[in-house]
Amino acid sequence: MEKIKELFKKELNVVNIGLESFYMDLKKQNKKAIHLDWKPPAGGNEKMASLLSKLK
Repeated sequence: MEKIKELFKKELNVVNIGLESFYMDLKKQNKKAIHLDWKPPAGGNEKMASLLSKLK
């Protein structure tokens, strides 16, 4: 339990993947964060993603 308490005393550093509004909220709070604009392959369409994976 002590290690968990130590963790929450440290400065927050965030890598945000996907939802940009979450990143913007962190920046408004002056938290260290970077944003990766990620979307699922083929827009999340499993059939299309399967077809695209065969092109590799």
